[in-house]
Amino acid sequence: MISLADRKLQLMDRLGDLKDRLASIEVELDSHNTPDWEDLATEREGDEVLEGMGLSGAQEIRMIEAALQRIEDGSYGDCVHCGARISEERLDLLPFTPFCRECAK
Repeated sequence: MISLADRKLQLMDRLGDLKDRLASIEVELDSHNTPDWEDLATEREGDEVLEGMGLSGAQEIRMIEAALQRIEDGSYGDCVHCGARISEERLDLLPFTPFCRECAK
């Protein structure tokens, strides 16, 4: 069983990694200035992938920040929908999840 302090560190480490990744994505998206149309088209396709990764990362950041807030207010590990305790196994897989297995269905 992971302690709450260790879980908080795990979430904070992941949050830092995601913020670094999003910053790198922004730099990459802002770096294109190719005058060649074919190269620009290829870069735009890559930009779509990067933007998708950025949106996914931003959503995970919001979920992690919400989980950290639940740690602070003492409700971490309790399902926000039904109030049941979220299993340790589920929290090990998805440490930022706000839902128990049943409510996540």
